[in-house]
Amino acid sequence: MDSTAPAPETLATTRRALHGVAELVLAGPQHRRSETIRLTIRPGGFGTVAEPDLRVEGAELVAAGRRIPLNGATCTTLAAAAGVEAGPPRGLYEDGSGMSPDEVVGVEAAAAEYLAQCYARGEEALLRLAPDVRPVLWPEHFDLAITVDEVNYGVSPGDGYLSEPYAYAGPWRLRSGAFWNAPFGAARPLRDIPGTTALHDFFMEARDRAATDPS
Repeated sequence: MDSTAPAPETLATTRRALHGVAELVLAGPQHRRSETIRLTIRPGGFGTVAEPDLRVEGAELVAAGRRIPLNGATCTTLAAAAGVEAGPPRGLYEDGSGMSPDEVVGVEAAAAEYLAQCYARGEEALLRLAPDVRPVLWPEHFDLAITVDEVNYGVSPGDGYLSEPYAYAGPWRLRSGAFWNAPFGAARPLRDIPGTTALHDFFMEARDRAATDPS
């Protein structure tokens, strides 16, 4: 993975835009047609797991073989070009991207690539931790996650807690001890975790400590 992160402002703008597209153009239409909001990691980005077959690759929406630039578009125009209606999944959660369907999307290609690398690295580490559990990219918080033995493990592209990509582990019942440094469990910026093996090691340590540390 390229260790050079984009400027914080560029990363934040691109992250919010991609989150909006994931929620309003992919997950919402998929939920209305196929009754699932789950998204998955695809090469260079992410996509739906059911109909309609849509994906984001880099700074483009890919639909029926067409490549539609994200930057400067709106979720309404992107959805129309893909043959779906923009809108979030209805009645399932209160949080989300905060984007409206008619807000202009701002995606910088290098920042999109960086986030795709973070997700790809997270998926590899999570699959090594639990090979039988498929990681899900959730449209509510835009994090890639699995749950094993009442512990959530995942990678976030950044959010209100930490504005840069980070790995986390969140036991359903909070544990005590120095390892658990976040309100929801444990979190580490990806810039401090060099390589997929180190990321897998973080998840493994979280699993072991969740099994032994007091709640």
